[in-house]
Amino acid sequence: MPKDERPAEQQRLEAEVGRERAEDSRQNAEESRDDTEAHRKLAEDARKEAERFRALAEETRTAAEQARHAAEQARYAAEEARNAAIEAVKATAEVLSANLEQMKFLAEAKSTLDLIRATKRSKPN
Repeated sequence: MPKDERPAEQQRLEAEVGRERAEDSRQNAEESRDDTEAHRKLAEDARKEAERFRALAEETRTAAEQARHAAEQARYAAEEARNAAIEAVKATAEVLSANLEQMKFLAEAKSTLDLIRATKRSKPN
């Protein structure tokens, strides 16, 4: 090789090295873009998942509130039933008391009739 071709050959080699470095840089940039896109997609998926969990948490809160409300209604109904039972016991006691008074009255009436009959029998006419 003549001496004057050497610098051209060296320039060609340097140019080839430069092209290879440029290609490597392009590939690295593309991989970086791909990685960035993958991270963006992961972040979007995580955002969607977080939103889904927020929705589930809200549904759970609503269900808990409804359960609390139902428990309060059940407590109120139980209190009403207890009050109704107390009133029923009072009414039964009043009826039993009235029946007892009626039985006493009937017993006194029978005694009075028996006394009147005994008095009529013992009286000479």
